Amino acid sequence: MTLGEKDPNKINKTILLVGETGAGKSTLINALVNYAMGVKWEDSVWFQIVEDERKSQCESQTSDVIVYEIFGFEDKTLPYSLTIIDTPGYGSTTGIEHDAIVCQRLFDLFRLDNGIHEINAVGLVMKATDNRLSDRLRYIFDSVMSLFGKNMEKKIVILITHSDGLTPENVLQALKDAKIKCAKDEENQPLHFMFNNRQSTERTRRNKFALKSVWDVTMEGMSQFTDFLKNTEPQNPEKTIEVLRAQIRLTACIQNLQERIVLTELKQREIHQTQEALKNKEFTVEVDEPYKEKEPIHCGMWGLFFQGAVCCKKCEENCHYPGCTMAWKPGHCEVIKGGRCTSCTGKCPVSDHVKENWIYVTKTKRVKKTLHVNETGSEEKSSLLEDLKKKMEELQRETDQFLEESFNHIIKLEQNALKVNAVSTHVDLDLLIEKMKEKGDTEKVQKLEEIKRRMDEDEGTRSVRRYMSTAGKVLTEVMK
Repeated sequence: MTLGEKDPNKINKTILLVGETGAGKSTLINALVNYAMGVKWEDSVWFQIVEDERKSQCESQTSDVIVYEIFGFEDKTLPYSLTIIDTPGYGSTTGIEHDAIVCQRLFDLFRLDNGIHEINAVGLVMKATDNRLSDRLRYIFDSVMSLFGKNMEKKIVILITHSDGLTPENVLQALKDAKIKCAKDEENQPLHFMFNNRQSTERTRRNKFALKSVWDVTMEGMSQFTDFLKNTEPQNPEKTIEVLRAQIRLTACIQNLQERIVLTELKQREIHQTQEALKNKEFTVEVDEPYKEKEPIHCGMWGLFFQGAVCCKKCEENCHYPGCTMAWKPGHCEVIKGGRCTSCTGKCPVSDHVKENWIYVTKTKRVKKTLHVNETGSEEKSSLLEDLKKKMEELQRETDQFLEESFNHIIKLEQNALKVNAVSTHVDLDLLIEKMKEKGDTEKVQKLEEIKRRMDEDEGTRSVRRYMSTAGKVLTEVMK
């Protein structure tokens, strides 16, 4: 939504707002717009460009990332124009799957040629009455922090709504207790700005004095916040894009790894059944033979995005599923890099991939096989056993390769992300640790267990788990 016309010669400041539904983000955006337009108390007017968020959430089936551009009012109050990115519905009852789509939409916004390429501040919106971070609120904060690289920490500020102008000791203590990473003021407190939400209240003779008081609170908060923006250099979300790409590829790699492990174990079971038959001098044997089959999935449109699965026809593998919402074609999917897939076993070219409304599933069927070995052909038998052994070793090498790639993704993500304690990453660690132990790679097991221990000690991780449990959404459900 654009107000006014952009002057490319004028400075622009960009803010990303995140908070629970009902925290007052809509009112805060309206206040920013009115402040930029130079609206004064004496004007007795109040412009509203954003609906009340609770009302708009109820009336809309889905909520999207919205960009508000405020142009043409430079030098009224501010020496710059404003771009405000809102994430309505984050952490709402719509569910965690919707939150994942919000992350994807932000990613798309940052990487498009005509998208947002600079961010001056990330505003975490809280109410002055909050005396602790609820599991839901902590989930939202951690989700947003996990989007950004470590270089964004000093640009994350706290925007406190419904304020009476007094120092919000309870909010500041809650932020400290939760160890929220954000910018700090000269007293080493979380950098915060206070606003009231009563600007649109109709003035009467009885409430005029009180409304003037809360108006002043908001205008003072606006003055301080916009001064902060004036002195804040823009940050290119390049690290954010890098972190999100790493997260997407990590999840895709882990999902593919899980499916490959299932297939490997089934193939190993078939080989074992054949080996046992040969040892018992049985040359006709029934085995459980694994095979791949296409299975329909629920998909469709979400806004401008096509929800489906990117699959490799050559490897018969699901390279990005679930979670592939942005790409209309396989070549646009984030698992494709340099024209080749980063997920499938063969790292095949994009031409071998499709994005469709089906996935590959592994099944088994009981088949009877005749082993072409004479009863006296001991050399033939030995040769066949040797071939089966080589196949087992080859399958193990493939699994080891996926483990190595997944380990590298985890390390890269930890190095780049400001906050790496998403439940998805935690579950991936459990799987990796288990398989690395089976492999006997002690050094990597120790590194992964160290990362996992830090996550276990983090209250944010426990809050996210509780929130997801309450919402009835665990990672395995999201990944189906």
